[in-house]
Amino acid sequence: MEYDPKIPPSLTADQTSFAYISARDRWPVILTGAIDDVHRAVGVCSEEEKTKEGKTIIEGLAKLKYELQHDRHLTPLPDDGQPDIAGYNKELADLGTPTWFNISWLYAECYLYRRISTFFALSTHWKSYDVFARQKMSTFKSSRPAVLELAAKYKELVVQLEGDPTADKSQEELDHAESILFIEICEICLWGNATDLSLLTTLSYEDIQKLQGSEARKSSEKNIVANDLPQAFRVLKDAQARGNQDRQVDIVLDNAGFELFVDLILAGYLLSANLASNVVLHCKSIPWFVSDVVPADFASLLNALAGPQAFYSTPAEEELQNDRKIEPLSNEEVEVLSFLFNRWSGFHQEGRLVIRPNRFWTQAGSYWRLPKTNSTLYEDLKQSELVIFKGDLNYRKLTGDALWPPTTPFSTAIGPLGPDSGVRILTLRTCKADVVVGLSDGEDERLKATEGGGGNSGARKWAWSGKWAVVQFNDGKE
Repeated sequence: MEYDPKIPPSLTADQTSFAYISARDRWPVILTGAIDDVHRAVGVCSEEEKTKEGKTIIEGLAKLKYELQHDRHLTPLPDDGQPDIAGYNKELADLGTPTWFNISWLYAECYLYRRISTFFALSTHWKSYDVFARQKMSTFKSSRPAVLELAAKYKELVVQLEGDPTADKSQEELDHAESILFIEICEICLWGNATDLSLLTTLSYEDIQKLQGSEARKSSEKNIVANDLPQAFRVLKDAQARGNQDRQVDIVLDNAGFELFVDLILAGYLLSANLASNVVLHCKSIPWFVSDVVPADFASLLNALAGPQAFYSTPAEEELQNDRKIEPLSNEEVEVLSFLFNRWSGFHQEGRLVIRPNRFWTQAGSYWRLPKTNSTLYEDLKQSELVIFKGDLNYRKLTGDALWPPTTPFSTAIGPLGPDSGVRILTLRTCKADVVVGLSDGEDERLKATEGGGGNSGARKWAWSGKWAVVQFNDGKE
């Protein structure tokens, strides 16, 4: 807490905030889903000891849900052998005796998922169980139309890049074309974040499809209210022009499923276009915020692409319930997805595309703490040409989830990771929380005046739904 910004944080007691709605409405739904998932897993379990443990986990989840809904005091986390427990419990003690409905939103939400994790970590038979895995893969399966569209475009792009893209073009034309391509792929990556399972708790198959695909992206371009992509592209091009051999790009991941798929589209493009020599994907070590990436999600996605016909021809639960007919993939669609698998698995085998979990990403505090609390990770990020932070939670942690005035410069709001930090940061964020910075004068007021934007209520409702986005850059190496 000592390293966090001195600006007050978003609180679950603030009735004008999304924190207020999250604690009272979203979190109980998420816990109910977790209880149902374990109940289903226990129902098909034939091992007596595992069944018994599963029922104990269900009881723990139900108790947590009761405490949350009845605004009980948060209690110290049980020691599951991981070093972050001490930090969580010290911070809880420093906060006094907070209740669920009157506490820092960021701490409470991280505590919620960390406590869920302890139920499984302290078991014998459920240690590696991901209570959210079923949802993550089901949502990826439901994203089939957008996956196929992007896969075909990606293959076409790679073939062009490996041909002679310089034919009959001036250097100025080439630079402009490369810039446009980089921006479009980053925007695909940005809007892939519109599918966030922790927020869209009642998402239907049709809703998922509406959030994805080229038409949705085109209609959303006007909703990027701050866009620094040209500056980020220039950094990568300058490093390429200098002939640097080691031009690493780091991507701090957010959601699994379709969003991880588009993150891999971006990573693969950077490698094929020689805008990066290697890409490091940073993921969580434990199941987190429902849909966040853990190492097993990366493996599951590659496995789905390795056998796409079997994956997409097996009905998801919702499709079985609605008796929806599943069309098999065409030979061309199988070939395109296999192309992606061969490319990405090849990069992975060569060590040019790696996934790297770190317990820092599931600590309770802001990223303002990084230089002081995890110097090894901080020094690693300083070696990168560009560190791309994906999604809303990463943005909240970068800015301390603090109630900054919306015109506060992004470089100010990220504190120790800002100017002279040695880290170049690009954040791709669809807005799903109250904190937002780097807006021009009057922009927040204009957005509040839009339909459903909050008006004069005191609430920044326009920033809650993922309709609007910010893409912000800070060059900490200047």
